[in-house]
Amino acid sequence: MVISLKNIVKFLVSIFIPLGVGFLSGYITKDSMNIYQNLIRPSFAPPGYIFSIVWTILYILMGIASYRVYVSEKSKYEVKDALTFYFIQLALNFLWPIVYFNLGFRFLALILIIILWILILVTTIKFFQIDKIAGYLMVPYLLWVSFAAILNYSTWKLNR
Repeated sequence: MVISLKNIVKFLVSIFIPLGVGFLSGYITKDSMNIYQNLIRPSFAPPGYIFSIVWTILYILMGIASYRVYVSEKSKYEVKDALTFYFIQLALNFLWPIVYFNLGFRFLALILIIILWILILVTTIKFFQIDKIAGYLMVPYLLWVSFAAILNYSTWKLNR
């Protein structure tokens, strides 16, 4: 791959998209840490400040992965298919904190995060098929959302 201004712009846009989604979602749910602190949480629940650090790293990794898929030499159909799943899961990623925090629908958020997890898994598999590194870059995200789903379930059960 040739390093050009066009590729640098594509790379930066690929990283900006998930970071922008995360920022916008965070802005909409700006009271989420107050809500989180007031929930009955399981003993394994991390302190609130951890979330912004982890999500920033994950969004950057997702952006790099999507860039690698976008510029790959694979067929346009495979790339479009993989990126379609990527953007659908990103939309659900955006919605989850709104449902969980702003609306307070923890059970609905649990259903949403399970669907999100499935879409992340499909996206990760599709990314692996196109670019192994892109697939590996999605694994921490899949693991974190697995943990988040368990945390979502636990807080739902504890706060019913």
